[in-house]
Amino acid sequence: MHVAGRIEDYALIGDMQTAALVCRDGTVDWLCLPRFDSHAVFAGLLGTEEHGFWRLGPAHSADAQPPRAARRTYRGDSLILESEWDTPRGTVRVTDFMPPRDGAPQLVRIVEGISGRVPMRSALRMRFSYGRVVPWVHKHEGRTVAVAGPDSVWFDTTAETYGKALTTYADFTVAPGDRIAFTISWQPSHKEPPAEPEPEQALEATEEFWREWVEQCTYHGPYREAVVRSLITLKALTYAPTGGIVAAPTTSLPEEIGGVRNWDYRYTWLRDAAITLSSLLRTGYREEARAWREWLLRAVAGDPESLQIMYGIAGERELGEAELDWLPGYENSAPVRVGNGAAHQLQLDVYGEVTEALHLAHMTGLARNDYASLLQLKLIRYLENHWDEPDEGIWEVRGPRRHFVHSKVMAWVAVDRTIKLIESGDADGPLEKWRELRDDIHRDVCEKGYDKERNTFTQSYGSKELDASLLLIPQMGFLPPDDKRVIGTIEAIQRELSTTDGFILRYPTAGEDAGVDGLEGDEGAFLACSFWMADDLAMIGRVDEARKLFEKLLALRNDLGLLAEEWDPRLKRQVGNFPQAFSHVPLIDTALRLTASGAYGG
Repeated sequence: MHVAGRIEDYALIGDMQTAALVCRDGTVDWLCLPRFDSHAVFAGLLGTEEHGFWRLGPAHSADAQPPRAARRTYRGDSLILESEWDTPRGTVRVTDFMPPRDGAPQLVRIVEGISGRVPMRSALRMRFSYGRVVPWVHKHEGRTVAVAGPDSVWFDTTAETYGKALTTYADFTVAPGDRIAFTISWQPSHKEPPAEPEPEQALEATEEFWREWVEQCTYHGPYREAVVRSLITLKALTYAPTGGIVAAPTTSLPEEIGGVRNWDYRYTWLRDAAITLSSLLRTGYREEARAWREWLLRAVAGDPESLQIMYGIAGERELGEAELDWLPGYENSAPVRVGNGAAHQLQLDVYGEVTEALHLAHMTGLARNDYASLLQLKLIRYLENHWDEPDEGIWEVRGPRRHFVHSKVMAWVAVDRTIKLIESGDADGPLEKWRELRDDIHRDVCEKGYDKERNTFTQSYGSKELDASLLLIPQMGFLPPDDKRVIGTIEAIQRELSTTDGFILRYPTAGEDAGVDGLEGDEGAFLACSFWMADDLAMIGRVDEARKLFEKLLALRNDLGLLAEEWDPRLKRQVGNFPQAFSHVPLIDTALRLTASGAYGG
């Protein structure tokens, strides 16, 4: 009986349309078909085996835990997973991948005998609609197909299969040189069967795709392995048909084990996507940047004044939130949510992140798009009238709106970058008026968001609490790194928001402003904030300290180089949705900064 592993026990495979999580014991516990945000056909990650899984590995007794792979790795710089088991009867390898393609997704698993003769078992239990619907499974011209409503999943293998207890099994033995492939393919149920897969050709094409993509990377510094793996992960979170970038491929992996902070991240946050775009641009990936810019222009077309903080991967606006009460949640962390009710929050910082991304695209020579410049001007006209309003802020609090300092800083960034666009001659706008606006915002933040007694900026106007998003003040150019207020803020955050092992919390969840986010419970150290701290330390000249923190953060990655959203310092494990773009992007950014400063070991 398999139970879901720790979050760091999972590997990511994907095809730039959706993604699967594969546990160390060879179980696929999460897969949504055909898109990232579709219903899951394997939802065991958020429940039990009854909610869908696909295990492929050495045979074992029914009452025992499936054996874990002795070794696993990605094949070179790719998203092709190779897992190896050493058993008393020999060694076997399973290669898992999803070939990039224009049509609907496939998941391919190839079993290869290495030594001895190893008894193997495939156990496939498909459950549609997040584990709630048992499909009709039958044979069609020698192929196995599962059908429920609009979906069908086709299962192809040369191994002999049989059905038992609403599960499709294959029992077989592999010897050295044997290669046996298993494939599932999704297809709308009203269409003709999909073409029979060609697993070996698909493997070759997938390897070539990733090799050619990684060759475009312009970073060749000392942290190349970590940077390239993070870039591959970000590419895997990109929805190829539209250019939208999901924050993570999962929903409801908890920020606190057993807690309620469980959210659906299978959407495109403008903030996350904008910072992802900046990392891709700075490492040579212009095509992804162009595709995301086009996605952005389509998503906000016609209504930039009511910019949402997130959209669906094709630009959908309605992301209604619901709870799936039949799923007990990851390690009983309920509720399981799909959709996201924060989509219509007011988060003024998003205007800054989007404008910064468009500015960077412009500065790096991405072909000019007149509508992108027009959008930028429209966003500033909106901010002219709204920058001084309270909002929900970067962390999407579900408590009362506040005058968050980070939101005001990012409003300043939006105006500043647009002024630079006009100054470059590539747009027209009321330059003097917006210079005054930039000065007004700057003055307002420095007067109302700064605590002179403690020499630190605060989370919001009138608050005594801190917030790790204040670490972005020097990175955004709002104040220079050597400004005493910046240094004071960095040191205050180190004192008040640092965990015992030196990682950074987003903000206090207890204290004077307890309940600022309107939620019960606690959360782990937010990994992006910890990377921001390493960045800031490097910027103020404390490069050895920055490097040590960065390398401690790298050590939190799982054996495949993947990071979730947070780290639980008490349980010493990853928590939150996985893998998380908002963790991998600042990893890349900090590696670039430390490389530029020469701050690395060896």
